[in-house]
Amino acid sequence: MNRKILAATAAAITGAGLITAIALTPSASAGQQATAGDQAQSEMLTAMSRDLKISPEQAQLRLASEQRAAVADNMLKKQLGTSYAGSWLDSTGTTLTVAVTDAAQADLVRAAGATPKTVARSAADLDAAKLRLDAKSTKAPKTVPGWFTDVTTNSIVVLANAGGEAAAKSWAAESGVPSDLVRIEASTEKPRALIDIIGGNAYTFGSGRCSIGFPVEGGFVTAGHCGTTGTRTSNPSGTVAGSSFPGNDYAWVRADAGNTPRPLVNRYPGTVPVAGSTEAAVNSSVCRSGSTTGWHCGTILQKNASVTYPEGTITGLTRTNACAEPGDSGGSWISGDQAQGVTSGGSGNCTSGGTTYFQPISEILSVYNLRLTVSGNPPSSTTPTTPTTPTSPTTSNPPGGTWAPYTYYGSGATASYGGNDYRVIQPHTSMPGWEPPNVPALWELA
Repeated sequence: MNRKILAATAAAITGAGLITAIALTPSASAGQQATAGDQAQSEMLTAMSRDLKISPEQAQLRLASEQRAAVADNMLKKQLGTSYAGSWLDSTGTTLTVAVTDAAQADLVRAAGATPKTVARSAADLDAAKLRLDAKSTKAPKTVPGWFTDVTTNSIVVLANAGGEAAAKSWAAESGVPSDLVRIEASTEKPRALIDIIGGNAYTFGSGRCSIGFPVEGGFVTAGHCGTTGTRTSNPSGTVAGSSFPGNDYAWVRADAGNTPRPLVNRYPGTVPVAGSTEAAVNSSVCRSGSTTGWHCGTILQKNASVTYPEGTITGLTRTNACAEPGDSGGSWISGDQAQGVTSGGSGNCTSGGTTYFQPISEILSVYNLRLTVSGNPPSSTTPTTPTTPTSPTTSNPPGGTWAPYTYYGSGATASYGGNDYRVIQPHTSMPGWEPPNVPALWELA
């Protein structure tokens, strides 16, 4: 199928008068750029080999075949119009099937190197039916974890947990979807949001809201007054595994599986990296991130401070002149790329200014034997004194351009190459040899 789709796609597109040719082999200039994506490709192929249980060579062939199939499918979607009813690859990723509602269009599908299948409903019909279910999502039974269009069976699938099949069927009927279009499928799924754990982001517990301090292996640290041991959290979901307040003001949350700690702090907007936890000196600049007021900076005034709240006295805090407000509690304090602590409390606000205290990070990590999640760069050997601003990852771009291989470009995305700006015509993941001027089926001059 690889050669068939490659040849047929180029021929069909040319015959339709859309472009003159598709270049699927690296150009001279592309050879210079291939090394920029070598590492990314290697990592992708390794992951595919591991998770799909195929060899790296098979992964490479599959990836190339899938890319060619994507080009053919996007071309057919435009040519078939309302007759298009979806497409799918077989389990090996090498045979593309394209469904049509008009059997007379089968030859057009074959000419593109794909296998035609005649069905009753178009992709637009399926999408319209699903929209009816989406409109009634708030009335979906709790035993229905989800629903989707299934082009392989030309139907809408409604998932149902054990014992919920009848309720699922009734809900679909009440939504106005014809019964012959719906398939009820038994499911054990109990989906939940999977979240990147990033410092300064909000999380909730009961009716309260606080901010994440710093991601650690297994979860994150925060303020102790933001939940007692055993408290359940949401977004990210987890359980407070340890908490101390008053006396101290720290806690750590063991996150549920699927929530991923990242070595980042939210800068509102953007993020800054966390490379270590070297303690900054008095009068060092320090910045705070919290879910109520975002990103604010100040200086460290004093250390080993004690402060009395209505709940009791907290000792061993660091005092600053940066502002904070309710909901910022537990959030990150960072100097340069070095974690300093989590917001405890204070006075004032971010309109008139104020004084804020934070619980040093070192004590929290020590008490609970936690390991801070850090970036690949080792901690600086000197105390950073100036908060950093976020920088973009270092990448090797083509001379005078932003286009790069092994990058997903969605509909309407733009990139520059060889001194010209281009706009995506068909969404795709770029590959060496698919530079914008070489594949006018994918890119147009902006």
